Amino acid sequence: MLASFTVVPFGVGNELKEHIAAVVEVIDASGLDYKFGAMQTTIEGEQGKVMEVIMQCHNLMLQRAPRVLTSITLDDRKGAQGRLVGKVADVEGVLGREVGKE
Repeated sequence: MLASFTVVPFGVGNELKEHIAAVVEVIDASGLDYKFGAMQTTIEGEQGKVMEVIMQCHNLMLQRAPRVLTSITLDDRKGAQGRLVGKVADVEGVLGREVGKE
């Protein structure tokens, strides 16, 4: 399963980098493959573990902020593995070039 998610704290001011860094530490410690981005993070793994990690991130942020909004997009394809990199590679193969690289 792939899951792209965002965890948005409310009521903690405009600087979010310390809060987001704490969430990234949770994801990193999970051992799941992930790709951190400017607006979301995508993780790959078994469904139960993926959802567990997302809830750990949500709950950690809830300890740090009075209100938290977590959005999740799931891509669950039976038998698929390595899609975190594979989906991007598929499109790059069609284009014949890397995407989003300078």
